[in-house]
Amino acid sequence: MKKLGLCVRYDCNNYGSMLQIFATQQLIKDHHWDYEIIRYDKKTILFYFQNLTRVFNPYFVKGKVGAVKKKLLLKKYSDIEKKCNHRIKRINDYRISNIGPYSPFYRGYKNIQNASKKYDAIMVGSDQLWTPAGIKSKFYNLLFVSDNVRKISLATSFGVKDIPFYQRKTTAKYLDRIEFLSTRELNGRRIIKELIGRNALVALDPTLMYDSESWNVFFRRKKTIDEPYIFAYFLGENDNYRDEVEKFAKKKHLVIVTCPFMDCFNKRDLDFGDRQLYDVDPTDFLNLIRNAEYVCTDSFHGTVFSILNHKKFITFNRTRNDDKQTRNSRIDSLFSILDLESRRYCGNPISSQIDDDIDYVKVDLKLLELRKETNDFIKEALK
Repeated sequence: MKKLGLCVRYDCNNYGSMLQIFATQQLIKDHHWDYEIIRYDKKTILFYFQNLTRVFNPYFVKGKVGAVKKKLLLKKYSDIEKKCNHRIKRINDYRISNIGPYSPFYRGYKNIQNASKKYDAIMVGSDQLWTPAGIKSKFYNLLFVSDNVRKISLATSFGVKDIPFYQRKTTAKYLDRIEFLSTRELNGRRIIKELIGRNALVALDPTLMYDSESWNVFFRRKKTIDEPYIFAYFLGENDNYRDEVEKFAKKKHLVIVTCPFMDCFNKRDLDFGDRQLYDVDPTDFLNLIRNAEYVCTDSFHGTVFSILNHKKFITFNRTRNDDKQTRNSRIDSLFSILDLESRRYCGNPISSQIDDDIDYVKVDLKLLELRKETNDFIKEALK
């Protein structure tokens, strides 16, 4: 059996990313290839020396500063810090049970270059793995892969509207080496066309490749909250969104369920929500969406699983559209492709739009068409 090396963010503590990696593994299995997740330890003295310029990369710095800020703020609330650490343990338990197998750790760039030659193909997975923040690692862009090994991108996302001018040459270089090129967003297709003149497939996020019944087989339905509720899953810091959810919940006489402090520490979340849940792994997250009366979220995968489970939902922009580092394009693309622009929060009271009917028959038919396109791409790439 042919063997594929898979490059994904297997060590992150994000519910959507964990479910996405699971779906990617399922797709590879469905196409009858063996695989392993490649583990790269880039943290050598040489790597740090060669990449000192990363401190001038605003995308890289913003991510690091945000993580440090959250860690320092949690130190002031030891009880919440303990709960957040327990949540990380739950996610890690899920990872142990559902993600893998893994390669050995390849330490240093030369070792991972040599290791690439043992695979018949190497695939970079979905999500925002081509962000300008990580270009120096030469990992998710597959620059480490031997010229003689097949290279595949499966619905990979740039995560930004445009590539910074100082990265355009390197971005074009790595894109042009990938024989089977797909991206997750319409904006990504535009970037690829502009940089290398190729027409990349806009592929479905792997989580969308399976319908709700398939996900029920993967992870059984389980009720975790006994009363009707709104699941408010916010990764960003906008307090106005939380205010609007509270107004809506009061009007509907529903409790608000949250999973606070996932991506950042927002002081407002100390008292936002009637049920603040920490003992939650990715399958619990999925069940919280399945069983909700309504879903209010600024999360891409929160939106995805709301669609798959035919929920009444509203999606909020996590960042302003005029922010150079905005990542709203993934929602823009998803809603454009599925004709769901009406599910974007418009600024009026939530009650004015969330109960509007969604033509899920039409959405499901479109998903069937897109699944076939993506499956045909994978089939050709793994032929």
